[in-house]
Amino acid sequence: MVKPTIKEKLKPLKISCTSTDCDNGLHCFKQNRKKKLADQFGQCRSCGADLVDWNRIQKRNLSDVQYTFEALKKELFRHHMWHVEISQKAVNHARRKGKVKMRVAAEKQISKSVGLAEPPYDGRQTPRETSDKATAIHYAQHATACCCRKCMEYWHNIPPGRELTKKEISYFTDLVMLFIEERLPFLKEHGETVPRIQHKTRNSFSEEKQGDKNLNDN
Repeated sequence: MVKPTIKEKLKPLKISCTSTDCDNGLHCFKQNRKKKLADQFGQCRSCGADLVDWNRIQKRNLSDVQYTFEALKKELFRHHMWHVEISQKAVNHARRKGKVKMRVAAEKQISKSVGLAEPPYDGRQTPRETSDKATAIHYAQHATACCCRKCMEYWHNIPPGRELTKKEISYFTDLVMLFIEERLPFLKEHGETVPRIQHKTRNSFSEEKQGDKNLNDN
């Protein structure tokens, strides 16, 4: 009998925006239909825990952002996005841009992905960490709940069906940049030269294998 390898045993956890691990203090505050009907806003959809001062968060006050971040981390999905390893490709992308250009890119991304009154594909427009397209900005959007209008509605009290104001776009850009500065503290202001990741082609693998064979033959 063939024993499973460590890689096979440790399959990645499938974490969605409604996942919970209440025994470990990680919840989901997105209302399900039952809680909406019962008008139980802000409670964990699985265990009913009421842990967040929503009025405080929904003032969107940057001087109180530490509390906002602490509250976000009480939700399993946000906690995951705050702590998951950022891909090397996303790190390199951020290093090339630097903080100044990352802020410009973040503002554009927020305006484009969630700034419209009715963003297309809402709930799916921001790549997850499992996507090759994900940048550090996308990680930050998920971690700070500005990844889609549904998350922005229940976390930040942004009503659906209208465009974001310039002030709101600026606030969410600030949240994204604070996440990036915390997770990637080594970023320079104006970027740096970073070699692109070279992926081996099928031919290069064949040549490498043939080279190993020749060495063994000799």
